[in-house]
Amino acid sequence: MRSNKVYFWACDYKSNSGEGRLARLYINEYKKKSKNLFIKIPPPRLKILNYKYISPYIGIFYAWVYFFKRKQFLFLNYLPCWNFLTFLLLPPKSKIGPITGGSNFSKNSNDYLIRKFFFPILYFFSDLVLRFRFDNLIFSTDLLKKFLSKKIINKSKFNFIFNEIKIKKQNTFKKRKIKFLFYFRKHKNKKYLYIYNILNELVLKNYEPQIIGDKLILKGVKNHGFISHNKVLNLLNDTKYSLTSTENLYSFFTIDCINNNVKVLVDNKKYRAIKYYKHCFVKYKFIKNKLFF
Repeated sequence: MRSNKVYFWACDYKSNSGEGRLARLYINEYKKKSKNLFIKIPPPRLKILNYKYISPYIGIFYAWVYFFKRKQFLFLNYLPCWNFLTFLLLPPKSKIGPITGGSNFSKNSNDYLIRKFFFPILYFFSDLVLRFRFDNLIFSTDLLKKFLSKKIINKSKFNFIFNEIKIKKQNTFKKRKIKFLFYFRKHKNKKYLYIYNILNELVLKNYEPQIIGDKLILKGVKNHGFISHNKVLNLLNDTKYSLTSTENLYSFFTIDCINNNVKVLVDNKKYRAIKYYKHCFVKYKFIKNKLFF
């Protein structure tokens, strides 16, 4: 008789990170369809420099251990589509969590040339491995569809992140005290200068925008810093407008905004490309440091 236990590895299982939330969402959705008992494999206590980049290979090692024990095993993250080595090194019959990655990136990012010319090659190798080694694939979004073969597309489900959407019933009489609340994160490979420019323009228009995440030294902006997910939700419940990322329209923060009836600002070009929940977005223009709704 086959055991109903499923052992799973997650490099990140935090409740306040994108990868961690995606992993938790996968487990919660899996539990709805299965009577299996899910057991998280505790990571070893290792003080290694760049442990983040080593942890997937520790997970692969555990995958082989449980494979030889004939136990069910689930590898949750990290699973960026460009990392074909992870897909190649996992043992047969391994189940994997949502595959992540996107095709939108800024020309100002430090790794623009790598993403532009080398990532499509890595996606091709991943596509080859995924065709023959895994069934019933799940992608967190549909941003990678244009890089995938028909065979992969036909056996995959996309936009898994939409399982997180649970829009609250809106109280039309409630007056929201926070006009603008943005998520601000400095990242060497992401374009964040436009957020600074928009915040500066809002201050000049006598608004008091608020941000969570990395601290921004800008007079007239209120910083909340890195706070718990529950505190973020409390703030969003009192917020009128926010701003979406240019790399990924449907990030977890955007999903939180949608759930809390916060209107999400998006530039004109991205607005035309929106296919889902379009009524939750408001388009804007930002030309020569001027903001137009």
